[in-house]
Amino acid sequence: MQARWPRGCGTPASGSGHRAGLGRKARYARPQRVKALSIPGLCSPRATPRMVMSSLKLQDLIEEIRGAKTQAQEREVIQKECAHIRASFRDGDPLHRHRQLAKLLYVHMLGYPAHFGQMECLKLIASPRFIDKRVGYLGAMLLLDERQDAHLLITNSIKNDLNQGIQAVQGLALCTLSTMGSAEMCRDLATEVEKLLLERSPYVRKKAVLTAVHMIRKVPELSDTFLPVCAKLLHERHHGVLLGTITLITELCERSPAALKRFRKVVPQLVQILRTLVTTGHSTEHSISGVSDPFLQVQILRLLRILGRNHEESSESMNDLLAQVATNTDTSRNAGSAVLFETVLTIVDIRSAAGLRVLAVNILGRFLLNSDKNIRYVALTSLLRLVQSDHSAVQRHRPTVVECLREPDASLSRRALELSLALVNSSNVRAMTQELQGFLESCPLDLRADCASGILLAAERFAPTKRWHIDTVLRVLTMAGSHVRDDAVANLTQLIGGAQELHAYSVRRLYSALAQDISQQPLVQVAAWCIGEYGDLLLEGSCEETEPLQVEEEEVLALLERVLQSHMSLPATRGYALTALMKLSTRLRGDNNRIRQVVSIYGSCLDVELQQRAVEYNTLFRKYDHMRAAILEKMPLVDRGGPQAEEEVKESKEATHLLEPAPVPTEPQASKLLDLLDLLDGPSEDSQQPPPVDPSPEGTLIHLLDLPCAPLAPAPIPNLKVFEREGLQLNLSFVRPPGTPTLLLITATATNASEGDVTHFICQAAVPKSFQLQLQAPSGDTVPAQGGLPVTQVLRILNPNKAPLRLKLRLSYDHCGRPVQETFEVNNLPVEAWQ
Repeated sequence: MQARWPRGCGTPASGSGHRAGLGRKARYARPQRVKALSIPGLCSPRATPRMVMSSLKLQDLIEEIRGAKTQAQEREVIQKECAHIRASFRDGDPLHRHRQLAKLLYVHMLGYPAHFGQMECLKLIASPRFIDKRVGYLGAMLLLDERQDAHLLITNSIKNDLNQGIQAVQGLALCTLSTMGSAEMCRDLATEVEKLLLERSPYVRKKAVLTAVHMIRKVPELSDTFLPVCAKLLHERHHGVLLGTITLITELCERSPAALKRFRKVVPQLVQILRTLVTTGHSTEHSISGVSDPFLQVQILRLLRILGRNHEESSESMNDLLAQVATNTDTSRNAGSAVLFETVLTIVDIRSAAGLRVLAVNILGRFLLNSDKNIRYVALTSLLRLVQSDHSAVQRHRPTVVECLREPDASLSRRALELSLALVNSSNVRAMTQELQGFLESCPLDLRADCASGILLAAERFAPTKRWHIDTVLRVLTMAGSHVRDDAVANLTQLIGGAQELHAYSVRRLYSALAQDISQQPLVQVAAWCIGEYGDLLLEGSCEETEPLQVEEEEVLALLERVLQSHMSLPATRGYALTALMKLSTRLRGDNNRIRQVVSIYGSCLDVELQQRAVEYNTLFRKYDHMRAAILEKMPLVDRGGPQAEEEVKESKEATHLLEPAPVPTEPQASKLLDLLDLLDGPSEDSQQPPPVDPSPEGTLIHLLDLPCAPLAPAPIPNLKVFEREGLQLNLSFVRPPGTPTLLLITATATNASEGDVTHFICQAAVPKSFQLQLQAPSGDTVPAQGGLPVTQVLRILNPNKAPLRLKLRLSYDHCGRPVQETFEVNNLPVEAWQ
């Protein structure tokens, strides 16, 4: 009787029966299939073995999935195969379980759910067959993690396999443990791993060392377990074991002060290993592009950097070696550049000699000339970290850094900009500012704000003369006025107001710039303020420092009216222009009817702030015209007691700007603090009433004129550290401007001592309802690593009741590739800050 293959009973996968009959495997497989026919009900039309027919081999499954033309076809193939895999798991076929799990792992790698195979992984791991263990351990690494309790069930299986003595099985168990081992598993299996560190086979020792590294990262208290073995492993000649040992010692030294002290004794041995690599090489098979074992060299240099940090003796013993590596390494390939860069980091981080540090900076300077963009970026980042400690050495490479500003790559030009701004000092401020202004004209939009703000800060710190300072700020406002910081207008108005000899020069320059372009809002605001203050000097035409300029009264008024009517003008800019017109009413010799007409028009403006100003000015014209000249006098000069670069002076300038009644504030919150006829708005319901003032309008105006011109120096308030985590530190400094005891200026300074930059840094603050809080724009959103330029932000807090101050801060930033958010309260502010 000829056996016939019923439909649905699993025909040979290769196709026809003739092909299946060919070959040795098919001849042995045929009797098994015939025997299966004798099982009752196996091939019944209603039986489930139809699922067996749809089963595919792993290779066939991959081909069918790749051959799917649509995502729907791919899902259909995977759903059918997953259904068969589930049925096979339920049937409990021990011989083909590893094949089904292998297909399921491929499905998992494509992103489809495969959680139902977790328990099958445990069964395969417990199997005595190596083929089952191999797939089972692979499945455990892919499907299990610490968040699932099932991973703890394989602890005993791993322990038994580690003690078996079969290298291949031990390797599988160690790989799985180093990949997904939880803290509980590490504690339970630390003894077995320690024993395997001294195994004869280098294959097992290498994997045991890597597993120990994972254990130290998971459970730092296990450091004492592996300390004695590491010293013996340093004598290894096997590349993989030695590289893993260096990595293990590095992890131990970073997490254990006792291990750091212990391994400083082996610095001479590490130096000898590295010297051998540099001179003779470890083995030719590990050389890359002519560099002997660069991975091992980099790892040893990283360990030497940790051991030599803040330790004079260890640093002294490795100085000669570092100089040898720095001079003998070929940088024509990436492998040599990697070793050289790690050498530079080591030189900078330890207590190396001054000549060696100069050599390190020169190496980074050579990196700037490399054609590889990644190497240039690394060099710029490293030089930015060194600019504080080795400023003169970095300064030698200033021309090369400036050339990097013209890089088309955005990341390179940004780093070059940061480094160029850090290189500005009093001796090169003119040349560097000229270069930066040239870059500002053509730089991308996302860099324009940083470039403009950096030039303004550099000019404020290192300006050789006041005229040069004013010219520089005006050029920046002309080129990128819409991208400057919010305090640029206040700083320039105060600078011009304090330079009495330059009033005529400034007002002429600003008038000419305003006549050419009214689109740059900060420039328009400063020009309007200056014309309002010193419009009489503009009409006199007696400035010797500029070209002769004849300006008529009608031209000045027409220009300010054009600013008021322009659709590009912001409400704050219109406020500046309206106030300038009002001040010109006391400085021009002609009739004021045109000014009164313009002011009256804005009495019905939709903008509430502008409408309020216009109504107040109309009131001055109608009821208090005899006091208008005294009220609209020029602003008093403000004493600048220290260098412009100091933060205290900067805070004082901002506080004085708050008190000046002439310029219209640019922010609605500031307008609540400054009102022409009302110094403070009505207090909140839960706050006490302020001391009464003269209710008459005349008394209020006289009270405004009594503001002090030269405030006394306030008593110093101690600084306060409020936050510290992973090298990031936030300090608060306090200033209470004289004359306004209810105003407190807090400067939040963020510094970063870690090895990675803190990016997207945002500081938010909140105060109780009885206080008024205004946050200024921060100086940046990136805190450079290793003590780079700090990020500062000013908080203005008005405390009319002098109540105890409580502050709530929220910090959000990215550090080492992960986002961080911290919210905390500051309740221990100094008493001097609010009493």
